[in-house]
Amino acid sequence: MAWIRTKREDSWQGELADLLPLVVDQEHQRVDNIMQIHSLNPEALAAHHALYRSAMKGTRSLRKVDREMVALVVSLANRCHY
Repeated sequence: MAWIRTKREDSWQGELADLLPLVVDQEHQRVDNIMQIHSLNPEALAAHHALYRSAMKGTRSLRKVDREMVALVVSLANRCHY
């Protein structure tokens, strides 16, 4: 398995620290690996977070609750808590 070097969230500073409240998993009090991999590139982290927010926002054709249900089912199928 490949490992990606990251910064631990307790050492995030500057722009990265500003992003922490946006990406920390409130239930588990940590940053999920899918977001943590961007810790060496705050711009990428901000972009990933913006993409996620956009994808989960409701539209005229699919309500936010429906998108969240799809995400939940996919996460369960992948045995992923987020």
